[in-house]
Parts: sequence; C-alpha cells; structure tokens
Amino acid sequence: MAPPTVPGMTYLSFPRQHARTQRFTLGAPRAFAVAPGGERVAFLRSRSGTDTAQLLWVLDLPAAGGAAPGERVAADPVALLGGSQEDLPAAEKARRERSREGSAGVVAYAVDGAAAVAAFALSGRLFTASLLPDGGGARELPVPGPVVDPRPSPDGRWVAYAAGGALRVVAADGTGERALAEPDGDQVTWGLAEFVAAEEMGRSRGFWWAPDSSALLAARVDESGVARRWISEPAQPDRAPVEVAYPAAGTANAEVSLALLGLDGARLDVTWDRERFPYLAAVHWTAAGPPVLLVQARDQRTQHYLTVDLATGATSTAVAEEDRIWLDLFPGVPALRPDGTLLRITDVDGVRVLMAGDTALTDGELHVRAVLDAGGDDILVSASAGPDAADQETGQIHVHRVTPEGPVRVTREPGVHSAVRAGEVTVLVSAVPDRPGAAVRVLRAGRQVAEVASHAETPSLTARVRFTEAGKRSIPCAVLLPTGYAEGDGPLPVLMDPYGGPHGQRVLAAHNPHLVSQWFADQGFAVIVADGRGTPGRSPGWEKGIAGGRLAEVVLADQIDALHALAEDFPLDLGRVAIRGWSFGGTLAALAVLRRPDVFHAGVAGAPLTDQRLYDTHYTERYLGHPAEQAEAYDLNSVVTADGIPQLASPARPLMIVHGFADDNVLVANTLRLSTALLAAGRPHEVLPLSGGITHMTPQEQVAENLLLLQVDFLRRSLAAQA
Repeated sequence: MAPPTVPGMTYLSFPRQHARTQRFTLGAPRAFAVAPGGERVAFLRSRSGTDTAQLLWVLDLPAAGGAAPGERVAADPVALLGGSQEDLPAAEKARRERSREGSAGVVAYAVDGAAAVAAFALSGRLFTASLLPDGGGARELPVPGPVVDPRPSPDGRWVAYAAGGALRVVAADGTGERALAEPDGDQVTWGLAEFVAAEEMGRSRGFWWAPDSSALLAARVDESGVARRWISEPAQPDRAPVEVAYPAAGTANAEVSLALLGLDGARLDVTWDRERFPYLAAVHWTAAGPPVLLVQARDQRTQHYLTVDLATGATSTAVAEEDRIWLDLFPGVPALRPDGTLLRITDVDGVRVLMAGDTALTDGELHVRAVLDAGGDDILVSASAGPDAADQETGQIHVHRVTPEGPVRVTREPGVHSAVRAGEVTVLVSAVPDRPGAAVRVLRAGRQVAEVASHAETPSLTARVRFTEAGKRSIPCAVLLPTGYAEGDGPLPVLMDPYGGPHGQRVLAAHNPHLVSQWFADQGFAVIVADGRGTPGRSPGWEKGIAGGRLAEVVLADQIDALHALAEDFPLDLGRVAIRGWSFGGTLAALAVLRRPDVFHAGVAGAPLTDQRLYDTHYTERYLGHPAEQAEAYDLNSVVTADGIPQLASPARPLMIVHGFADDNVLVANTLRLSTALLAAGRPHEVLPLSGGITHMTPQEQVAENLLLLQVDFLRRSLAAQA
C-alpha cells in the first residue's frame, strides 16, 4: 500500500528505504553504558534515519527533584575528522565484519569504571571523550596506529589499545605511550580476538583491565599454523588478492594464550592445558574475585571455568562441565556476584538454568538466554518461556530479576526486550509486534525517569504478523499475508523465508524483523517464517535436535512439516512454493530445491554454505564432528560433496544463487563449486555475483535495494513457469 502523497515530499519504495536506512537501524539509539552512580547514560545514535555516522551521546539524569533529563553530544565524528572520510585499517574492517557493523563514525566505545570517560577509534586514530557535563569534550591522543579497540582503565588514567600487532598503553593526558607486548612473529598479534572467537564464540575482545588498573590480561594469537584463503575482486584485476587466515573445519586453529601484563613492564604467562582446551571462550575480571576463564575442548563437549592465580599464573578448575552432544556459550557468563559466587548458564535435565555455584536459581519456567547484570542484590537476565511455562509466548524474550525468592518478570508487554543496568538505573529496550522500531526507557529504582528518543525512520509499510505453532512438533512460525487480503480471494503462492538454523531465531515477537517478509507478502505471496529444530530460544533439546549428523535432514523436514500443517489454516497454494534465505538460510534454500523438488518449486540461495568442509572449525565441528572422523556426515549435510557431486532429485527446479566475492565468512567458493556441479549435471540455474567489495553483509544501498527487486522478479517468473 502506497503512503499518502504530500506536495513537495519524495517517497521511496520500501526496498530503497530499507536499504538506505540499513534495515531501519540508523538513527536508533544503541550501545548503552550506565554510570554506576546513576548520573548519566552514554549511548550511540546517528542524527537521522539515513545518516550512517554514529555519534556518542550522553543522557544526564539529575537526582530526584532536580532538572529534567537532557541529552548532549559527547563526540561528533564529522567534527573530529574535520569532515574527511574515514580510512579504516584492515583489523578494524575485520572487526566490523565479525560484528555485522555497517554504519560509520563512532561504532563502538568503551568507558572507565565511573563511565566518566570514553575511548574510541576513528579512522585508525585514538580519541577520548569526557562524559561529564563540563569535561571538555573529545580530544585525539597522538599515538602510533592504526588503533583498534581502545579501552580506558577502570580508574580512567590510562587507555590500552591494539595497534600493529602490539598491545599498547597511553596515559589519558597523552603521555607515557608504550608497548606492553609486541609480536614475536609475522602472524602474531596481542589484544585482538581471533576469527572463530569473534565470529562464533561471541568474544570480540582480546584484552581485559585489572580492577585496580595496574595490569591487563592480554590474549596472544599466533596464526602461523592457520590455513590461508585468498579473497579476490575479479572486477578489479589489477588488485592483488587479500590473504586471510581461515581455520576451516578439520584444519589448525590459531594458537591462543594469555599473559598478565603489568604497567610496570612485568609479564606473567597464564597457564592451562591448552592442548586439551584450545578455545578461550570468555574472560571475566572484576573486583569480586580473581580472573575467571572459560575454556573449551575442540569437540565442545567439555569445558572448564578456571580461576587465575595472579601470583603464579597457574589456573585451577572452579567448575567442569560435560555434555554428550555439545556445550553452548552464553552472553554475560561467566560472571562473579559481589560475594564472589560464580554465575553460569547450563542445561540441567532438559532445562536451561542460571546457576550460582552449585545452586540452580531458575527452573523450567524460564529458558535463560543471557546474564545482563550481576552486580546487584539480584541478577538481571534475559529469558524466554521455559518448557514448564503455562504459556509458551511464541517469539517473546523478557527481562527478569532473579531474586532469592525466585525470578520476577520486569517486562510485561508481549515483545522482545533487553536491558543494561548499573546500580539503580536500568535502560530497557523494547520491541513489540504492533509498533515499528524499539522504545528505550530509563528506570531508576524501577520508576521511569526518562526516554531516549529514536531518530530511525518509520517504515513505509506495516508488518501484519500472525504468530502460531505448526504441526506435531509445535514449530514456532510467523505468517504474513498481503496487505488487504480477504478471505475468499483464493489461495496464494507460498514463500518460505527462513534462517532455520543455529544462532538464528527469526520468529521474534517484534515488528521490524518481519518488514521484508511483509514486503514479499505484498507482492502476492503468503510468507512463512518457521523456526524448526536447531534454532535458539526454546529448549536445549530443540536446539540439539540437529545432532548426530542430521543437520540438513532435520532442518529441511521441519520446514516441510510447518508448510503442510499451516496449509490447513491459511490460504496456501502448495503447487507454487518457493523458498529464500541468506547464509544458513541460503544453504537451506539450496537443499530444499535440489533435494525436495516435490515440495519446493523455486529458490533463492544467498551466500550459501554448500560444502561443510569450507566453513570454520568452531561452528561446523560442533554439529558434524571432525571431518577426518565424520566424512560421511560432511557429505550428507553438504549441498555439494567433497568430490563435487550434488545430491539431486527430479524434476529440476529454478534456483538463483547470490554471493559476494569479498565474503570472508562464507567464501564465494561455495557458490562457484555448486554452480560447477549443477552445470556438470545439466541443471539450469542462475548465479548473481556481487562484486565491488560485497561481503557477507550487503550494506550498499543500491545493492541491497536491487537484491530484493531481483529476487521477487525471479520468484514470480519461476513460479509462473511451474503453473
């Protein structure tokens, strides 16, 4: 439905608006940091819904009875760079790719213990900004660069940062700059997260300040044994390919170790059984106790929580966990309560619970997803309904306080909620199904004292989502029909629009995640988003239902089961069914069209992983094991086997494959191998190569817009040909 016309105003199509606003994320406040005394909240936000440059803002929160809360700019990247364009160093580009960061300006920052000073990098240069009302604004510290991931010390007197493979430190006044650790080889870095940590483990950091600001724990990463891949730009044949260290399944990982680096120049190596536990999954260090490490075995069935002896560097096991399938990692843990009790999230008898020491603080009423804050008398967590909950609340995620008397829900409105807390101040971020964007409320001692405005654009269409559960397994689903569709208008061609795999929940009780699906629906489709087994947010058994080398079989079966079950209640034309997806969803789309053409009549596979051997160690080996030991599982779960042979069923169905040449996550070799195999088999297909630096993300405006338009054109003509 077109928006009303106003003289003098130009309206964009939804695909262009969606692309220009970077999926309506520009202008929305994010990345909140709360001062422990409750005086202020720092956050990032661009000036408008189409401005890519993020600014660092401060919301001042006067004491009760004082002046009204007010916002101010703490750092403006345009002013700090004098209007010049950013020139990002390679390490920063890689960091942003791992975090799927497509905007510009101050995209990340860190604060000291009082949230009085922030540090950030712009164009490889180091800046600090006072967050105090009369602190003097932002300034550049002239240091050797290019700078990556600067972080102030807890007392605010120092800033540590990674540069040129070294971990360096400089005083807040710009004096005393020096290296605390320098690389002892061409493939060694200090203070940066390796590929699998940032891409798969949720660990984007490589160094951690001591609570007293006297030292840092720093990761040393040696990639000399990691296999090399070459990312080329065929449209620019004069440019040399870019070399990247990529630990593909079955190959060597980076060697990661830790050292305690004192500001006085002392160094103490931290020791643990790195041969048995090569993965450093998390590091936690607060004044509540010694540093806590979470280390994993390569098969991810065993992991230990270790405490570090700061006098010797030796570690001791606080908790050992084992699981016959695999152990998951969770945001916010390990963590220490103020009394030193270790917090973790783990699976007990089919329930995901919060543990304090050996005591379970939650039960089957909640499916705990993350610890948001552990510094108070209670613990703030994010959770979905657990298997014992009376209402499963499809797609909802709520904030809870875990008290000695039990959990207490903080958020009530159906939706997807998260929070940041320090002291008495909590920032609640809430997205709901019937309103676009997210509301940000600031609470002090449970009472709202402020809101943080969003400058994000309002979408030109409204997502009309029906949440339901389908089939005997009660598969969570979102169904979207064309705007204005009425009963009696006849059955609709179907578009399955899943991610459908690990770490990718798509059925969320919020508005904006379903905008693209609604746009496809408005082109004349009944769109179905189904979160089958393997997707997060429901239960450990649901997520691990893909174990045993059955990944492809299970996820494909659940899409089909959801489709057929929903056909009993919705106007679905099962003779015209298409599927589209990106990344794992692209893999699923290719599997669907090639293996089950009796159900799926056309597909669009974006950035698909077609040979499981081409993906990274930590992700792939969790689900399929080591390829040297489970070769058959890799072939069964790949679109193309190691011998280049696809598993094909008849009849042939139209398939469009889309891939960026600069993708360093799912390599374009996946698409090229699939195309070669299909050509050898005489199977018609279309390949849409994305050149010009297109990675696993597609933030470029024209590319993102035209990708939607080309997909809907392909699907329309493909299904018409099948009729």
